[in-house]
Amino acid sequence: MGVRIEDYALIGDLHTAALVGRDGSIDWLCLPDFDSPACFAALLDTSEAGRWLLAPAGAQRCTRRRYRPGTLVLDTEWDTPTGRARVVDLMPPREEHSTVVRIVEGLSGSVAMRTELVLRFDYGHVVPWVRRAPGGIRAIAGPDAVYLATPVPLRGEHFRTLGEFTVTAGETVPFVLTRAPSHRPRPDGVEAAAACQATQEFWDRWSARSLATGPHREAVQRSLITLKALTYAPTGGIVAAATTSLPEQLGGPRNWDYRYCWLRDATLTLQAMLAAGYTEEAAAWREWLLRAVAGDPAELQIMYGIDGRRRLPETTLPWLGGYERSSPVRIGNAAAGQLQLDVWGEVLDGLALTRTTALGPKEEAWDIQTALMDHLEGAWRTPDNGLWEVRGPRQHFTHSKVMAWVAADRMAAGVRRSGLPGPVERWEALRDTIHADVLRHAFDAERNTFVQAYGSAALDAALLLIPRTGFLPPDDPRVVGTVEAIERELTEDGFVLRYHTGRTDDGLPGGEGVFLACSFWLVDALHGTGRRDRAVALFERLLRLRNDVGLLSEQWDPRTRRHLGNTPQAFSHFSLVNSALQLHHGRAHRSDAAIPSRGPAPVSPGSAG
Repeated sequence: MGVRIEDYALIGDLHTAALVGRDGSIDWLCLPDFDSPACFAALLDTSEAGRWLLAPAGAQRCTRRRYRPGTLVLDTEWDTPTGRARVVDLMPPREEHSTVVRIVEGLSGSVAMRTELVLRFDYGHVVPWVRRAPGGIRAIAGPDAVYLATPVPLRGEHFRTLGEFTVTAGETVPFVLTRAPSHRPRPDGVEAAAACQATQEFWDRWSARSLATGPHREAVQRSLITLKALTYAPTGGIVAAATTSLPEQLGGPRNWDYRYCWLRDATLTLQAMLAAGYTEEAAAWREWLLRAVAGDPAELQIMYGIDGRRRLPETTLPWLGGYERSSPVRIGNAAAGQLQLDVWGEVLDGLALTRTTALGPKEEAWDIQTALMDHLEGAWRTPDNGLWEVRGPRQHFTHSKVMAWVAADRMAAGVRRSGLPGPVERWEALRDTIHADVLRHAFDAERNTFVQAYGSAALDAALLLIPRTGFLPPDDPRVVGTVEAIERELTEDGFVLRYHTGRTDDGLPGGEGVFLACSFWLVDALHGTGRRDRAVALFERLLRLRNDVGLLSEQWDPRTRRHLGNTPQAFSHFSLVNSALQLHHGRAHRSDAAIPSRGPAPVSPGSAG
């Protein structure tokens, strides 16, 4: 058995991130940015695709590990027959160059340690030219230069850089790896202990700003730290995950590149960050969002690059075998060119939320919103690919129609409640037309449930979002019937599937695990319909799916009890934060309503919650 997805922890510098395994190996790192080519890609192949191992000689798995509280500084400890050692892993928030710092600390006795550095640029495709440099080595290939500084003697062997040393109690041995453009001079050296201290202080200050409270505060804060780590600091964009091509089915082809920013995350992002008091991050995300969607509303995409770029061409890397032979390995994402009508609603919903919160309205944003609404008025009847980005035939997906209703509802509210200009009667008439259309074509009265698409009998986890949007109240019998149908027909071991892959033509063979965000949606739906005990029980089960350092991937396989999909997954962590805070505050909130920052909301007798 190789390294499981849940065996990885994350470190990052707010430009990119690395995955560190329980075996002490960094198996994934893209430099200089999240969506740059990887220099360590063993995650998707073998060690020959690049990695950096630092562990006791002969050890397979660490004894224990943890993040230092409130930080992204990782401590990994190893108990050996001769002593104990700790490896501290971190990436200092970037100023100019990306740096990975690894510090070996002797805790007791003496421990024989080993390091193996396998640098492979361009996703394992390019072997760099490695030479000795003062205090370490220099590796260069094309535009990339990487410098490793350490007092440990290093040697080259079979295109790898190796080193052995012994650490004793009280001793520290530093390793500092820095990337710079190959045409520039070598960057100034980084002192490992000072970098570690500065990084810890950065995260301590950031976590101290959190307003999150409640019994699950520790889990919430770890998720918020993870989301901050997935943020590209120069633009405020938040990537969906740090990885590409981790499979939704082991050995299957459902492998996608998630190192981009999805508009669909807009409302979840804003609701979570604002509830926790991170208004700067919410404001930066709103600015990224407005820049990304600016332009012709007809050309709105579902996702963009971390800098807002639109072209994300999808290709495969045939020299990589894939995680546990799950191929192909993909970079880029062709879904960027799909028509997914729900994103118009997601954008307008998220911006509506900001109007009534600490961020307040943004005058120039209304012009963009009006243009988006004008386009959607003529497009909402069009079949689309849906929020799950199916690569089969377009359909009239219910969720897409509901989000078109959301768009009209939020725009009308902008006029009625905020005094903004616009054809409010026309938008309200459109809102009512869409509402009636969904009730007519998407509700199965015999089964008392909404369905995935017009004319379909299939269910879809996105139907759980109907009460969250305000399309119908949570106690409406049609909502209650839909929640019950999904619990009965669309769950596995109590967790929610996105849809049954055998009943929905998504253009791909095979199946997938349960989608973790969808199970958090069920928590919210149960809570909203007054079934708090069941909501809390499901939420606690979901918390137990986190790995040992509090991270969640995209999916969970109830049969093999393993994480699946790209990791760590922003969608999973946003959903965790929102569910936890709503449970704590005593009621489910609409997507355009702020979750209170402090203290539970009072709950009247007999109310849902």
